[in-house]
Amino acid sequence: MNIEDFNHMAAADAIEMALTWAAIVPWAHEIVGARPYDSAAELEGFASLRAQAWTRADLDAALERHPRIGEKPSEKGAEADASRREQSSMTDADADVTSRIAAGNAAYEAQFGRVFLIRAAGRSPAEMLSELTRRLHNDEETEAAEAVAQLAEIALLRLNVALQEPAPADSVKDAS
Repeated sequence: MNIEDFNHMAAADAIEMALTWAAIVPWAHEIVGARPYDSAAELEGFASLRAQAWTRADLDAALERHPRIGEKPSEKGAEADASRREQSSMTDADADVTSRIAAGNAAYEAQFGRVFLIRAAGRSPAEMLSELTRRLHNDEETEAAEAVAQLAEIALLRLNVALQEPAPADSVKDAS
């Protein structure tokens, strides 16, 4: 899909697309409502700017659809496909690292009451474990801010990937 495809997509389809980037309904509506965009960079800039306003409630809403690091999503669809692609480095992870990530996930959830979120794309399992271990020492406010920042990184990465993939023939519909 390219920026023209996104600009001309029916609003409901464009919102559904944006929700695969981050499951934050008001943000998705803002992105779609600001169309048309002159470029993918303009869309990314707007999405990034609006992501700076995300709250803890937005984070909690988005995390309802995020799998744990090291767990394969059981769902189908674009968001689950993105999670599988982003966590692909976990398929070759050492058993010890995988076990330590699982234990860290449990400790994180007990401490913060939510799933540990990190931009997995481009990171090795050892790097994710290191970040998980480090972030277990954060206070709630600091950790919520880090998790929101990671969510924004994930959303922008997914947006960029979506704008580089061919659009399915049935998803690009004229919005008029």
